[in-house]
Amino acid sequence: MKKALPYIIFILLLCWHAVLFAQDRFPRPEFESGYIYATNQMPTQRAPGWEYIDVAVLIAALAVTTWLALKKRSRQGLIWMSVFSLAYFGFYRQGCICAIGSVQNVSLALFNTGYTIPLTALLFFIIPLLFALAYGRVFCAGVCPLGAIQELTGFRPLKIPNIAGIILASVPFIYLAIAVLFASTNSQFLICRYDPFVGIFRLDAPYTMIIFGALLLLAGIFVNRPYCRYLCPYGVLLNVFSRFAGKHLTITPAECTNCRLCEEACPYDAIIPSNLDQKIEPVEKSRKRFIIYFLFIPLFAIAGAFLLFRLAPALSGANSNVRLAREIRLEKESGIESLSKAVVAFKESGKTEKQLFDEEEIIVRQYRKASPWAGLFLGISLGIAMVSLNTRTVRSEYKPHQGKCYSCGRCFKFCPIKVKT
Repeated sequence: MKKALPYIIFILLLCWHAVLFAQDRFPRPEFESGYIYATNQMPTQRAPGWEYIDVAVLIAALAVTTWLALKKRSRQGLIWMSVFSLAYFGFYRQGCICAIGSVQNVSLALFNTGYTIPLTALLFFIIPLLFALAYGRVFCAGVCPLGAIQELTGFRPLKIPNIAGIILASVPFIYLAIAVLFASTNSQFLICRYDPFVGIFRLDAPYTMIIFGALLLLAGIFVNRPYCRYLCPYGVLLNVFSRFAGKHLTITPAECTNCRLCEEACPYDAIIPSNLDQKIEPVEKSRKRFIIYFLFIPLFAIAGAFLLFRLAPALSGANSNVRLAREIRLEKESGIESLSKAVVAFKESGKTEKQLFDEEEIIVRQYRKASPWAGLFLGISLGIAMVSLNTRTVRSEYKPHQGKCYSCGRCFKFCPIKVKT
């Protein structure tokens, strides 16, 4: 039972999304006492100069974290950077500006001419990716407040079974595709709406989000960084950029002696072992399998595009105008008057039903155009993942997987070769 506890917590964590999406299923009661419902508030708008100070702090934090991870090789230093980032970008800046949420700003700006992305939001999106391309995922190591709050609670890490890990690792790709789809169609900012920790940083989250964040932190005691590994959409981009990093954190400061002491050290399964002692597969067989799996990529891409095209009308329900139009239509068909605030506000606005239904049709058409691209991305991602899982390369030493490694430095203490000071 004790061993099963972390897995039970993790299953409850994943199931909690059903509760999150059901928060406003029924209309709230009306009061005549002047009561005003509490809402999630954005942080107070600051002068542009202060926002550029945030950018400067981001760059400085990334530079210090890079030095601590690659040069100093200090796990303790990275922990202190996590504490600083949690205090500054988390509780002081209340999780905004956020590199993770900036994905949506970029998507909205790319596909909507009426929206101009703030330069600071664009910089928060680009700068961590540039550092990942140069030095690996140093943003995750000690700068991201969402990663920091989880890193500080990982006391008893357990390893997720390989099959479960592979399946769960696909969730961030789906989350990214849907979040970009919703943002580009000007429907909603899904990442910000269901961010499990920003509500904690601002101390104003709905109770469901507080419970979701608490479950994540509780699961994080046993399954390190559950949000980063199995939900974070920005992590998908960091994963891709980090694979091409010019320099990257290494397990050992010198040549690897294959002592195997680090083999089980990483709770993220990001250490790739040496395979010189393994039986080498015939080249012809390996090449044949690679070609077969490679041919699956276009098939998955077409299937993904078709599937999401078919789901476009359902996905368009994320747009408030589409939901309102469908609620008005249901009211007419059933003859039961809707008492929701949205319907009441619409009837008082003077807007005609024809205008609303025309808007609904336009939005659904936008989803039909955009959804196949999201499906194409998911299909290609699945195909490439299958190819990579079935590709064998010869490795003569233990090394971190450049995409999966969070540059957290947990493996440093297991290497007997120490940095010369």
